[in-house]
Amino acid sequence: MVLSLNDKFVKKYVTNEEVNAISNEVYTAQSALFNRNGLGNDFLGWINLPFDYDKEEFERIKKAAKRIQNQCDIFVVIGIGGSYLGARAAIEFIKSPLYNNIKGKKTPDIYFTGNSISPSALSDLLKICEGKDICVNVVSKSGTTTEPAVAFRVFRELLEKKYGKEGAKERIFATTDKEKGTLKKFSDDNGYETFVVPDDVGGRFSVLTAVGLLPIAVTGIDLDKIMQGAQDAIRAFNTQDINENDCLKYVAIRNILYRKGKNIEILASYEPASQMLCEWWKQLFGESEGKDGKGIYPSSVIFSTDLHSLGQYIQDGERIMFETVLDIKKASDELIIPFDPFNVDKLNFLAGKDLDYVNHTAMLGTLFAHSDGNVPNIVLEIADRSEYSFGYLVYFFELACAISGYVLGVNPFNQPGVESYKKNMFALLGKEGYEDLANKLKNRMN
Repeated sequence: MVLSLNDKFVKKYVTNEEVNAISNEVYTAQSALFNRNGLGNDFLGWINLPFDYDKEEFERIKKAAKRIQNQCDIFVVIGIGGSYLGARAAIEFIKSPLYNNIKGKKTPDIYFTGNSISPSALSDLLKICEGKDICVNVVSKSGTTTEPAVAFRVFRELLEKKYGKEGAKERIFATTDKEKGTLKKFSDDNGYETFVVPDDVGGRFSVLTAVGLLPIAVTGIDLDKIMQGAQDAIRAFNTQDINENDCLKYVAIRNILYRKGKNIEILASYEPASQMLCEWWKQLFGESEGKDGKGIYPSSVIFSTDLHSLGQYIQDGERIMFETVLDIKKASDELIIPFDPFNVDKLNFLAGKDLDYVNHTAMLGTLFAHSDGNVPNIVLEIADRSEYSFGYLVYFFELACAISGYVLGVNPFNQPGVESYKKNMFALLGKEGYEDLANKLKNRMN
């Protein structure tokens, strides 16, 4: 199997009887999702997306990616949250977190911006772009979200000065609403090619739409293989048997652990290439489950690196967490540890061994240690870091997140809390219509 759940290191915390006892709740949640009668059912376009995607747009994405590859050195993706995390996760997971530094590649460097309001971060990127040919993909449903809108202003001005208005329009691509919104109108008025953020797919579920697919395609990654992986995941996880369906089992185990006071889930990987996948996963689960005073807090680590920083707390700190370990069975590269005739580091017992074998041995040792330290460990075994496996894994997590949210009793598809900081920020910056809130906040500051 491409992905399977190994529950060996969680069995002493969650019994088969407990899994079976919660199974009816999980089945009910699964049925509500697929029957489209649960909370947030107007945002379920992702469920059959790997089969039902817009084939014409899919081909346009591929053609646009080829044009971008041929006309620029740097491709700048402007977006925040779900508008960039999925694409960056795919590029780093499938290619490399050092993608931009790979010598001899025939595809542009890719940089992501519009995901903070830091002047230093944006200025540094502008310096990198000096003297380079640039294309831009702005990703925003509305076009008015502060962080990407500011970055787009800056890069639009740069491109228009460098290439003129006519030249700039051939280098700006907008992924936005199909028919309405500020960015859609502005793009149509200026002649930018546009791609669609579907109305029924929320940002954190949008990686398999144009939101993620255009940046991914620019790197030369095979989109068809990603979609094939997601399609096969749909087929694999549509059964209602908790003992055979590992997606349902994952939902069951994490909810049982939550009810036992394990309210922090740590996604652990032993591959640095998974770092942005972990960031995408944190948004997926955090934004979906963290509401109504409920939810498992999502965190992440990259081992063995973080064993030297957070390992002590995980081993001996408060017993409020469990780990979900992503075990990538086949490494992308082979690297044999050399023999040292002087054995300066006393590690000649490792000479001749593949470094991936040592990495997996470290994982096994950690699983035993953390389990013995009363930290339950769910192990998700994934075949490799291929396009196919990425598509499969993305759909697994999306489906698990949605079902788990229903088991928890929340709407997994809204995010009401995200708006609070925006209102305060607009008021403090003097945006029209926020005067009363501005006065209240200023009084609180005094």
